[in-house]
Amino acid sequence: MSQASPSPSQSLPTRGRRKTEIGVVASDKMSKTRRVIVERLVPHPKYSKMMRRRTICHAHDEANASHVGDLVEIMETRPLSKLKRWRIVRIVRLGAQQALAGEDQAAVGSRQ
Repeated sequence: MSQASPSPSQSLPTRGRRKTEIGVVASDKMSKTRRVIVERLVPHPKYSKMMRRRTICHAHDEANASHVGDLVEIMETRPLSKLKRWRIVRIVRLGAQQALAGEDQAAVGSRQ
């Protein structure tokens, strides 16, 4: 009667590695959704010159933390809507707009 039950790690199927990309937020007009542009270099088939190619990904941002110009890391996920198959993992670097906004507020504070 006392059978050894399989451990949870043995009974669950293993999940494969998910793709991650780094790109720049192009649009933050939608709620909890960001358009992220991921650039890559590919050689021309005939001339072998390196060309830039872009992919636009719609990524889920639960906290609405990222803004236009931010460099973000996105990870592949299950389909969340018609276009969203990625989610934002972290903000690698803030965009220029936010950096300038922070300088403006610091300058206003120092004037007073």
